[in-house]
Amino acid sequence: MKLIIAQGNPDSQYHDTRHNVGFHMLNAFAESVGVSWAEKPKFRAYVAEYTYSDEKVLLVKPTTYYNDTGVSARALLDFYKINTTDVLVIHDDIALPLGTIRTRDKGSDAGNNGIKSLNAHLGADYKRVRVGIWTELADRMEATAFVLSKFTKDEQKILTDIRPTIFDIIEDFLCEHFTTTSHKTIL
Repeated sequence: MKLIIAQGNPDSQYHDTRHNVGFHMLNAFAESVGVSWAEKPKFRAYVAEYTYSDEKVLLVKPTTYYNDTGVSARALLDFYKINTTDVLVIHDDIALPLGTIRTRDKGSDAGNNGIKSLNAHLGADYKRVRVGIWTELADRMEATAFVLSKFTKDEQKILTDIRPTIFDIIEDFLCEHFTTTSHKTIL
């Protein structure tokens, strides 16, 4: 069994914010494979299930809010007996320019409170897809205000353009071909 967790905030006012880019990508992926979300209160998450090459895959959007995603992840790993090596997390990264995607096998939280929560509950040995959200606007705003700001129409187009790369990375993860790399969209 594989677990793909997106980081974000569940309330509608956060829908198009930079901090919800993980939810955005996982929603698009769920739609592409034809699955829908069901609220699972015992896991404090919305979960969509599908089968890939005879293996069950859980797509997860925690309802714990971004900074406590480790609580939901731990509940799912304990219930389904999933190893952290079978976990992929998709999240925003303010240190990477918008359109940049970086994959990692494990690592520190680098100041990201959601990753800090996951590391506290799971350890650091899970795979990550870091989606860059930095723009010049980030240098003129307080970090919290920036990550909770909404993407512009032009920035939303960039997110749409990088979806196929995210989907390929997810498929590589599911096929056990996940590698650490960087992708940069030409802006």
